[in-house]
Amino acid sequence: MTKKIMVTQPALPPLEEFIPYLEKIWDNKWLTNNGPFHEQFEKELAEYLGVKYISVFSNGTLALITALQALRITGEVITTPYSFVATTHSLWWNNIKPVFVDIDDKYYNIDPKKLEAAITPRTTAIMPVHVYGNPCDVEEIQRIADIYGLRVIYDAAHAFAVKKDGQSVLNWGDLSILSFHATKVFNTIEGGAIVCPDERTKQRVDLLKNFGFRNETTVIEPGINAKMNELQAAYGSLQLKHVDTYISNRVELAKLYDSLLKDIPGLTFMEVGEGVDHTYPYYPIRVNTAEYGMSRDDLYFKLQEYDVFGRRYFYPLISDFPTYKGLPSADTSNLPISTQVSKEIICLPMYASLERSEVEKICGLIKDKPWTK
Repeated sequence: MTKKIMVTQPALPPLEEFIPYLEKIWDNKWLTNNGPFHEQFEKELAEYLGVKYISVFSNGTLALITALQALRITGEVITTPYSFVATTHSLWWNNIKPVFVDIDDKYYNIDPKKLEAAITPRTTAIMPVHVYGNPCDVEEIQRIADIYGLRVIYDAAHAFAVKKDGQSVLNWGDLSILSFHATKVFNTIEGGAIVCPDERTKQRVDLLKNFGFRNETTVIEPGINAKMNELQAAYGSLQLKHVDTYISNRVELAKLYDSLLKDIPGLTFMEVGEGVDHTYPYYPIRVNTAEYGMSRDDLYFKLQEYDVFGRRYFYPLISDFPTYKGLPSADTSNLPISTQVSKEIICLPMYASLERSEVEKICGLIKDKPWTK
C-alpha cells in the first residue's frame, strides 16, 4: 500500500530517553500538583523562549479561558474569525461576546486598520491570533489598545519560538497563550501555557489553574483544574532538548516547498515578515481558481486520491458556525477577506520528520496535475 502523507505528525523524542524521566516519576510518586518536573519545565521553558514568567497548563484551551479570568475580562472582545474555534470558545465560556474583525490579505492576521470601528463602550480587550506563526502588527495593535484602555491577549498557539527583530513575539500584549498540542511545533502531547509579564500576574494565573487555592485551607476565588501533570512536564523538558532540530527541519522543508512551488500560475505561498524568525507550524498555499485551473477544494480532494492529506485551515470560518453565525459582526459583508481566504487556503503536509521525497511528490502532483491527463 502507498504510504499516506498526512497534514501533520507529532514530533516524538527517542523513547529510550524518556524512560529515565518516567523512572524518576515512579520513584517520586508525585504525579501532579506542581511536582519537581512541573517546576523544572516552567523554568527551562521560560529561559528557552526568552520570556520572564510562564505558567504551564494541561491544554491550550484552558489556558485561554484562564487568561481571560486572570485579567477579569468582561463585555465584548474583538477577535478574528480566521482561527481555530478554541480562540472564540474561550470567550463564550467566559460569557464574553466576540466581535469579529476582518483580516489582512497578506499575513491573514487581524487587520489593525479595522479595529477602531469595532470598538464600543462594552469593549474591554482585543484577542488577536498570530496566524500560521506570522506575528501580528503588534505595535499598531498596542497603540490602539492604549488609546482606548483595552487589554491585549494574544492567541499565540502557532507562535512557539517565533521572534521578530531578535525578540520573542510572546512578550507583546498583556498575556500570550501557547498550545502544546500534539500537532504543534513543540508538543507535550496535550498542553499549553500563559506567558506572564510579571510575577504577580503569574501568581494569579497559578491560583486560578489550581481551584483558587492559596494554601491548604484557603481558597480565594473560584478557579478550575488546569494544571499540567508530571508526565507532560517531564516529556516537555525532554522535548526542549530536541525542539531546535524539529524547527530546523521545518525551515528546510519550507525552503524546499518554496523552491518547488514557485512560478506555478495561480498559487501563492506564505510570506514571512521582515525580521521574523519563523518556525513554520504550517505550510499554507493559496489557490486562485481562475489562474490555477481548479479550485482549492478540487485540489484538496484530488490530492487525497494520491494519498496526500492537506487541510483546509481555516475553513469554515469561526463566524460561520451556528454558535456565532447570528452575531452582527459575523455577517460575511463585514468579513470579505476572511471569507475569500477561507475558500482558497490549503495547508500542505508539514512536520519535522516529513521526507524530502514526500515534499517532492506533493509538489509534483500540484504542478503536473496528473489527474487531468
